[in-house]
Order: sequence, then C-alpha cells, then structure tokens
Amino acid sequence: MATQGAIKTPGREASSRQSGFLPSVLSGRTEASENQHFRSHVGHISRHSGVFFLGTVFSATLGYLFKVYLARVLGAEALGVYALGMTLIGFIGIFNTLGLAHSAMRYAAVYRATQKFDRLHALVWVGGGVLLLSSLGFAAILVVIGPQVGSRFYHSPALVRLIPMFGLIMIFGVPSAFYGKVLAGYKDLKLRTIIVNFIGVPLTMVLSIALIAAGGGLKGYLAGQILSSFVVLVLLVVTVRVLTPEPARFSAQRWSRMPREVWSFSAAMLGISTMEFFISQADKVSLGYFRSARDVGIYSIAAAVVAYVPLILSSVNQIFSPIIADLHTRGEHNLLARLFQSLTKWVLGMTLPLAAVIIIFAQPLMRLFGHEFAVGWPILVIGTVGQLVNCGVGSVGWLLLMSGHENRVIRVQVAMTVLMVALSVLLIPIWGIYGAVIAAASTNVGMNVLNLWQVRRVLNISPYNRSYAHLIVPTLAAATIAVTVRVNIPLLRHDWLAIGIAAILAYAVFGCVAIGFGLDADDRLVVGAIWTRFQAALPLALRGNQ
Repeated sequence: MATQGAIKTPGREASSRQSGFLPSVLSGRTEASENQHFRSHVGHISRHSGVFFLGTVFSATLGYLFKVYLARVLGAEALGVYALGMTLIGFIGIFNTLGLAHSAMRYAAVYRATQKFDRLHALVWVGGGVLLLSSLGFAAILVVIGPQVGSRFYHSPALVRLIPMFGLIMIFGVPSAFYGKVLAGYKDLKLRTIIVNFIGVPLTMVLSIALIAAGGGLKGYLAGQILSSFVVLVLLVVTVRVLTPEPARFSAQRWSRMPREVWSFSAAMLGISTMEFFISQADKVSLGYFRSARDVGIYSIAAAVVAYVPLILSSVNQIFSPIIADLHTRGEHNLLARLFQSLTKWVLGMTLPLAAVIIIFAQPLMRLFGHEFAVGWPILVIGTVGQLVNCGVGSVGWLLLMSGHENRVIRVQVAMTVLMVALSVLLIPIWGIYGAVIAAASTNVGMNVLNLWQVRRVLNISPYNRSYAHLIVPTLAAATIAVTVRVNIPLLRHDWLAIGIAAILAYAVFGCVAIGFGLDADDRLVVGAIWTRFQAALPLALRGNQ
C-alpha cells in the first residue's frame, strides 16, 4: 500500500513515450511546455553537476596521484593507522552531526522556494552554531576515549599518539560538511566545487607534502588536512552568507528557533547515518581487529580507487537531490519521474567505460601504489561490480529521502547493516581483505536493489525502458578496446600511460557507437540542453583567453 505522497500515474499503457508508463502530457500542460520544463531542468542539472563533476575529476585525479605519493612515502602501515583513525572520528561524527547536514540540503531548498525566511535563518545559522559547539564537545570525548580504543581494540600505539589531531579534523570537518550541504540546497554547486575541490584539495596536498618533506610523516599529513579544513570552513561560511536571501542572513541580534520538522528529519537522518557508518566502515573496523594496520592500508587504497566509479552519479545527486524536494513539494511528480529515468540511463552509460577500464587494468592500477599494494587488485574488480549496480539504479535513495519516505530508507539501512556486520565478522577472519570487499559489494548491491523496490512501490516510478539495450554494444566495444591496450602494455612500457590511453579510447569508442545506435526523444533533449550550455559557455571562455 502506497504511503502519502506516492506518485500516482494514469494507465501505464497510455504513454506513447519510450520512457514507459509516464503519461505523454502533464496535467494542464502542453507537450511543448512539458519538454521545455524537462529541458530546463536537465540544463540546470547538467550545468551544476557538470561543474561539480569537473571539480570531482580534478580532485580525484590529484587525489589519486597524491595517494600514490602517500603510499610510496608513508607505506601501507601508516595509511592503515590513518584509516583506523578516520573510523573513530567517523563513528563519533555520526552523533556529532546530529543529522543536520542532510536536513540542510532538503530544507534549504524548501524554505528558499517557499520564502520561509525565518525558518531558513534558523536552519542556516542556528544549525551551524549548534554543530560547532557539538564538534567541540565530541572532540573532547574523542580525546578521552580514543586512546583506549586505539590501544585495546585496534592494538595500535601509533594511533593513540595521533588522537588529538583527528579531533581537530572533526571540529572543522563537521561544520564544513553542513555548509556545503546548504550550498547544495541553494542549487549552486559551482562555488562549493571551487572551494572544496579547486581550493581545498590542492591546499591539503601542498601543505601535506611540505610538512611530510620536512620530516612530519603521518603527523605532517594530518596537520595539512587540519589547516586546509579551517580555510575551507571559513570560505564556505562566507559564501553561504552572500547567497542567503537578505531576510534570512546572519544577525547577532536575531534569534530564531529551529523548526520542529528539521529536527524530526534530522533524527531520521541520524539513524540513517548510524547505519551508513556500519555499512561503510564495518569492513575496515573488522580488518583492524582481526588483521593488521597493513591490511587496512592496502584495503583502504583499493577502496578509494573503487570510490571513483560512481563519480558521475555523485555529481548528479548533488544537484538532483534538492530538485527532487522542490518538484515533489510542487506536485510535479511526472516531471520528476521522467528526469529520474533519463538521468539514470545517462549516469550508467557514462560510468560503464570507466568501470571496464578499472576491471581490466586492476593489477596495473594497484601496482602504481607500490609492490606491497599489488595484492589488492581483486578488490577493484569485485568493488567495481558492486558500484555498477549503484549507478544502474540511479538516485533511488535520494528519491525516498527527499520525498518524505526516510523511514523506508532506515528500514533498508537496518537490514543491510546487519548483513554487512555479519559478513565482515564471518568472512574477514578467513579471507582477509578479499572477505572485506565481498561483504562490502554484497551489501552495496542489496541496499540499492531494496531501495529501487521501495521507489517502485511507493512512488510508482522506474528508471528502466527498452532504450537501455542500446548500451550493450557500446559497452562491449569499449571493453574490447581496453583489453587490446591491456594486452599491449609491454609495448607502451608504462602502466600509467596504458591506463590513460585505454580510458580515453574507451570513452571515445563508447560515445561513437552509442550515437550510432540512436538516441530516443529524451536523449535528444538531454543532448540539446547540454549543447546549448556548451555554446553559451564557449564564447565566455574564448573571451577570457583573449
């Protein structure tokens, strides 16, 4: 039985679109008007998610090179100690965030759209103040209990000595995440991307490399993160103040009570965040307990590479999630469903060539980090398959959260948390890092499939149609070209060169073959929207270079 707010569509057979059961004409709107709204939203999403994606690719590329540097300079054991420390602040950070970060993204969009400026003021400024005080308190708790966990549970004296530095990372990181989500709620990811990706990431690297080179070791890496986190926090707060409507801007003489609905949603998100921690960190925690810091270091590096697979989905989610809240609030259910379907297919299509390259070049990719990391190549293969399922179902989790069905997300998270913990405890003592990735990938697949089922049940929408079959031949062509380059690595001599060439050729071949197989009506609207944005941006770029 559908809950309140579920999308009801007229007969599925009434649609003449390739998008399946969606009606061809929105209520009270002509076909041309519907297409215009669809194209407008796609253009907005492509512009902002495109900027975010470029920033993410920029930071991911630098991050990958930086991880190679860290792996070769610090070694697997030091990186394992760092990963264990991050599990500590990750666990405490669950309660520290109070669930407000996700509330900021949802209700910043809603309050701005409905011009409820008193509530927006309370959300942005009172919420930020609460999180800053909370961060200070929980950092003190970390300093008190962290050494006991580090010595007795993880058996790592090196971790104990670094606990205060991890506390400082949390103090600056939690408010930064909150104000980053506020910018996402304002549907302006460009400035957030500039601050976090184009300023924060390079600054972290420069400071860390300088401090490591000066003999700081792992402490130098942590100090670089602390300094850059502070700079990012200041820039985010200033940017949010400028973009906040005048009636909702910060004033020391004004006090607004946080809306009850924000706290209610935050409570649900706190539960979800708790489950997410166990799902995302149970593998590392179990490795730290049953195995060694070295195993954690190898696994964390491989898992970081796998995390690059859903970059496009993450980029789309950052701007699509507040649009979900906006459209659902306005009752634009059919437009929301249509966007979901088109975006999911494009996300999957643009991810498949990358996934093929990572799977085919798993061994050379891990060799780049050093000899002791090469054994982690199966993690790339298994983890990438799990992430392909993630991309293949699209923004199902955000659809449930932003449409008021967070309780269903919690139920899925609880079930998957039990599965993740059980698999980690059972498999890691036997298979080590390979058992960890099997547990993580299985949980990832199960969670996304269940969320997809919930979306179809309560919102009555699905991302799939017959046009997905057009992705098969382009994917096979991209994989074939990647295998050809992989076989000829000895001719190219360098692993990094072969990987780069394979990625470029895989995407080029995939794109050409996909276009040759034809685009449906919505695909052409998407291409048109992106091309229009490109044409508008090109003259500005050319003038800027003159």
